[in-house]
Amino acid sequence: MSETPVIWITGGGSGMGRASAVEAAKAGWRVAVSGRRAEAVEATCAAVREAGGEALAVPVDVTDAAALRDAHATIVEEWAPVTGLVLAAGLNAPRRAWADQSADEFAAIVDTNLTSVARVIDLVLPGMREARAGNIVVVSSRSAWRFSPGAGVAYMSSKSALGMLVASLNDQENRNGVKACHLCPGDVDTEFLGLRPNVPDATQRASMLSASDIARSVRFVLDSPHHVRIDELVITPLGQN
Repeated sequence: MSETPVIWITGGGSGMGRASAVEAAKAGWRVAVSGRRAEAVEATCAAVREAGGEALAVPVDVTDAAALRDAHATIVEEWAPVTGLVLAAGLNAPRRAWADQSADEFAAIVDTNLTSVARVIDLVLPGMREARAGNIVVVSSRSAWRFSPGAGVAYMSSKSALGMLVASLNDQENRNGVKACHLCPGDVDTEFLGLRPNVPDATQRASMLSASDIARSVRFVLDSPHHVRIDELVITPLGQN
């Protein structure tokens, strides 16, 4: 088994996930990349390789529990147990208020943003416990840290719950060498903005954080010494209320 550590990036086909995959490669991880769109996942893997890293494409929909199990098994069989994890898959919808939201969309958002995070963590924890090493970054949202009505009922609810999920991990799994960070970015200029009821224009986007800003923050967490735990990290662009 190679001594090079293995990190799994979900939501890795674009945006913060792709940028985090490249940063992880630069930090010396072998990077397994997941996302729903196979072509986008392959593009991220190409970017990882261009940065000098090793990449493994594992396209999967994180809401498909059986497919997730298969994806995890592929990573372990091809490389080694996962000791790093960046959970960047996310979902929102334009209809965000109690007056107009769809119950089906609400369930899909919670499944993607919360339940799938628990599914992936549950898969990798046994390997992390055995290695007595695990570094988990849960990419959440500033709306989990401060009430943000424009983010939507389902999105805020699902992202806020991630804070407790991370707290429970740190409470129960630190003794096994596993630590987790609840990363809460403010506005980020990615294609995810296309899901807003009013899509920001170029001028608005120019004042936002970039995917690279978030990736540098992810790397800061990953690079921290083993005895250092970063429970929560909130990152906000200048001017965001």
